[in-house]
Parts: sequence; C-alpha cells; structure tokens
Amino acid sequence: MQIKSLLGLAAMAQTAFGASLQQVQNFGNNPTRIQMYIYVPDRVATNPAIIVALHPCGGNGQQWFSGTRLPSFADQNGFILIYPSTPNQSNCWDVHSPASLTHNGGGDAGGIISMVNYTLDRYKGNKDKVYVMGFSSGGMMTNVMAGSYPDVFEAGAAYSGTAHACFAGAPGATPMSANQTCAQGLQKTPQEWGNFVRNSYPGYTGRRPRMMITHGNADTLVRPQCATEALKQWSNVLNVSLTRQVQGVPSSQFTQHIYGDGTQLQGFFGQGVGHAPSVNEQTLLKFFGLIA
Repeated sequence: MQIKSLLGLAAMAQTAFGASLQQVQNFGNNPTRIQMYIYVPDRVATNPAIIVALHPCGGNGQQWFSGTRLPSFADQNGFILIYPSTPNQSNCWDVHSPASLTHNGGGDAGGIISMVNYTLDRYKGNKDKVYVMGFSSGGMMTNVMAGSYPDVFEAGAAYSGTAHACFAGAPGATPMSANQTCAQGLQKTPQEWGNFVRNSYPGYTGRRPRMMITHGNADTLVRPQCATEALKQWSNVLNVSLTRQVQGVPSSQFTQHIYGDGTQLQGFFGQGVGHAPSVNEQTLLKFFGLIA
C-alpha cells in the first residue's frame, strides 16, 4: 500500500508539473514546410508574452529548447516559447529569399508568423508582447523577422547573426554556400542597410522592434563585423546613435554598446568569444521587459 501511495504521489506530481516541449502539426499557412514546437508552462500568465526562439544551422527546435535557460524562466514568469524548426538547407533558415525578406511574402518567415498567430489565438497571447531571438542562422533570421514583420514583434535579440537582408541575392545562407560575403562582414552605409529594412515592408510607418545584437570578437565563422553592420542598420532604422560603451556588462568579457538611452538598441561584443550562443537570459529578458 505504501509503495502504491508513493507511485500515486509521483504520478500526481508529474501531472501537476508536466510541461514539456510539444509539436504542433496544423498551425496555419506553412509554405516551406517548417515545423513548430511549443513550450507552454504549467502556470501561464494571463495574456502571456510569446518568445520565438530560432535555432542555429544544423540544429533543430528540440535541441535549441535545451540550448538556453529560457524554459526555466518561462516556468517562473508564465510566458510561452515557440521553437520553429527547419529541415531545409542543412537545417539553416531562409534569410536570403525575396519571400522571407518581404512582408507577407511567404518563405520560412511566413511559416513562423503562422506559428505566432496560432499561439496568440490558442493561448490568448498578448500581441503587444511578441519577441524573437536566435543564434547564428537563428540570429540572422531574428533580424529578418524584425525587418519583414515590424508589426508583429516588439523586440528582437540576435546572437552571432547578420543584418537584415545581408544574404539577399545569395544562392543560400548555409556555411557551405558559395557566397559567404555576408558572413565575412559585408559592409554598407547605415542608410543602405536601413533601406533594406524599409523596402521589406514598403509604406509601413508604425513602430519598429527594439533590438539587441550580441557577438563574439573571436568569431571566425560569422565575423564580428556582421554585428557592427547590424547595429548600423538598426541605428538608422530606429534613429538612435551610439552614446556610450560600458565594459564588463553583462559579464567581464563583454562590452555593452548603448544607443540613445538604451531602450531601443544595444550591442554586446565579447572579447575572446568565438561562435557561441553567449545568451545571458537575464539581460535578454530585461531588455524585452519581461523581468525587472
């Protein structure tokens, strides 16, 4: 009887704290047949915030679920995590096609927006608190989503990524693609970069997503110049200029670059940091405004 009671308590505990990553099969328009995984904590906030978390090349949504501590913060704060997963292009995101780089143009970006809309509807999410983050190819796609869908995302955080439309015109955006000009630090003026964003949604005059750009100075796969170019892009789009740099934030290896008052745009460069996620969850969530 005692063993049965203990097993019963264990089963009850598993039910009470049973949140896990789940695949969603039918979430709406999905032109490139990407996959949707979602993490809904046991205690969801009223009108919860939503974070789209984008995996790197060669990865998938299930792996990226374990790549940061965001799920534990979701448990504590009640927000929902969406983990898109692409089986295409060696599991790299489509950051180069006109479809993804055009508002309502389709591509991987269109499928991700379907996931957001599904989640907003299914869980009564807060459409004013939708965010996107990602590493490497996911960081590149973060900038794409923020540029192509400024009406959807309140803020974005790109780690080891590239500017919006940096890969435009390239045959692909994998490390094996013939054209690696973008990843090696393609340079343009702030106005040119800003025009790429504005041209992705012609006529849009609404609010633009706040952005946080993080990169390692020792990254040889996606050069740190890529982060400099992304910061040039968003400083132009958001109309803010670099005001100061703070060493040792969020940790001793990093230098924080603050634009304006820091609420709209920040950059972080890690000395000696290579091609690594370097996600400081507290810094990320504070920038998003999801924790104090």
